[in-house]
Amino acid sequence: MTTVSLPRRLVAEALGSAMLLAVVVGSGIMGQRLAGGNVAIALLGNTLATGAALVVLITVFGPVSGAHFNPVVTLAAAIRRELPWRAALAYPPAQLAGAILGVWCAHAMFGQPIWQVSTHARTGPAQAFSEFVAAFGLLATILGTAKFRPDFTAVAVGLYITAAYWFTASTSFANPAVTIARSLSDTFAGIAPGGVPAFILAQTAGALVATAVLGWLLKDELKDEQTP
Repeated sequence: MTTVSLPRRLVAEALGSAMLLAVVVGSGIMGQRLAGGNVAIALLGNTLATGAALVVLITVFGPVSGAHFNPVVTLAAAIRRELPWRAALAYPPAQLAGAILGVWCAHAMFGQPIWQVSTHARTGPAQAFSEFVAAFGLLATILGTAKFRPDFTAVAVGLYITAAYWFTASTSFANPAVTIARSLSDTFAGIAPGGVPAFILAQTAGALVATAVLGWLLKDELKDEQTP
């Protein structure tokens, strides 16, 4: 397996995160503009674009950096000793910087002010619990496919996020970097800053619980080969 230098991995994480957020925010703006006030249609457009983009981005950047694009995925990898802590500490700043750049790119593409702060309130216990569930499911998807079908991980993550947009009350952010970046967009995909801390706490908790549960559930058990 080819070893990729840390600077190249960081650029991959930043680029992938930027492209992901450009898709999330840009498709949200486009969906809202074309839906004629039908929020379900706007969300559907946002959903399909995001799920499809994730498949492509994970396929492209996975061999370089692992295609985390998500601090809690990086945290799980470090806990499982699949990523050195030196890299694990460097990934989140790159992911966040890329995510913010992606938001600004989406604003620029649609002729909107680059600097924005969201007024879209997403608060309350139900929203926070939704983010716990969303992050738990995302990590379960990643760990399960990595164990049994690593070639299917990109597709599985894209499909999971596509579904989670609809079965969670929060529309499945499941990512602290995405959450912070989306607070800087007063568009369809935005989240008001007041909801960000609860989302991040719930996402981190969901990822940690999933890492523990799936680590136990999927571990290889040694068979007792001793003869009586």
